[in-house]
Amino acid sequence: MTETTSGRVLIVDDESSIRESLTEFLCDYNIMATAAACAEEGLDLLDHASFDLAIVDIRLPGINGDQFIVKAHQVSADMKFIIHTGSVHFRINPELKKIGLTLEDVFLKPIFDLDQLLAHALKLLDLEVNR
Repeated sequence: MTETTSGRVLIVDDESSIRESLTEFLCDYNIMATAAACAEEGLDLLDHASFDLAIVDIRLPGINGDQFIVKAHQVSADMKFIIHTGSVHFRINPELKKIGLTLEDVFLKPIFDLDQLLAHALKLLDLEVNR
């Protein structure tokens, strides 16, 4: 088992298998992960708790991932974001660029090497894993 100092991550994805696997994966590294099945649920969670990072699917029912990120940033300006999408044609729109997202923050599904996602999350959280 590895350890990290802290970190609260919100996972927003409508695919239950992805939500569950990412939550369990991050918990294996002692990163507190909370999952939401849609953007609306994620925004409700933000009303009751704070998160350091959100891993967000773009194609969501109702409010899409882009809109969620903009709204979440308005609630918590310090929160960082990783986009996790199956859309190979996804482009970062100007609003997301203003928030600070870059192509480095975009991971295409399926991710075959979760260590890459973990490394980027730890970088954004400013944490280290003791191996």
